[in-house]
Amino acid sequence: MSGRIEGRIAVVTGGGDGIGEGIARRFAQEGAKVIVADINGEAARRVATAITDEIGGVAKALTVDVTKKDQVESMVGDALSSFDTIDILVNNAWGGGQIGRLEKKTDELMQHGLNIAYFAPLWAMQAAFPTMRNQGRGNIINLCSLNGVNAHIGTAEYNGGKEALRALTRSAAREWAQYGIIANAICPGAKSAAFRAIAAQHPEIETMADASNPMGYLGDPEKDIAPVALFLASDDAHYLTGNTLFVDGGSHINGVNWVPDLPD
Repeated sequence: MSGRIEGRIAVVTGGGDGIGEGIARRFAQEGAKVIVADINGEAARRVATAITDEIGGVAKALTVDVTKKDQVESMVGDALSSFDTIDILVNNAWGGGQIGRLEKKTDELMQHGLNIAYFAPLWAMQAAFPTMRNQGRGNIINLCSLNGVNAHIGTAEYNGGKEALRALTRSAAREWAQYGIIANAICPGAKSAAFRAIAAQHPEIETMADASNPMGYLGDPEKDIAPVALFLASDDAHYLTGNTLFVDGGSHINGVNWVPDLPD
């Protein structure tokens, strides 16, 4: 590896599995010190230990429920107390959605989608902002979703929350560019933890998703998605902000032609 983000401090939410794990590992391989934050503390510790033992990197595990503002603020505070700064913030955490028809979605479920996909990243970004502003540099990477772009059936709370996050990303890019802070979104096509949860409920989705992808498969979190996150975290992306990168093997080109079999 080339050490493209050598010595930088990165916080990755949802870092205990899937895309978050892939990004945390790749960042460590390129020299970053990584805070691995996850609601599943055991998973976060597993990833942090792997980074230390397998990669020879520096990582710290935190148990964080990102739907709780005080825990999100404490997460950023822990990064500052442990490593003195924060250079890279990756908002990836998701959990708790349910496959179901729009007309049956409860207010509580829809609010959960906003809490975890929109408010959690907002709180983290606000907490990291003073440090990034003062040092004149910061890279914010928000994991959004093709579900919102293509209006996938059955996941309205996820679709809405992730599209709100894309709007937030652009707002941050516009307002914070003057401070050297860039903000971009990735819409991944990968077998993430969220995808695996859906596929467990509807096994036919994985086969349909692979078959409908122009490249013939949904991506691997570490091999296919993490390298693009690395680019956005590096100096190579210093003039790129407010954008959405579709890292999906071309899935966004023609939309989605697979649907889950939803009960009435």
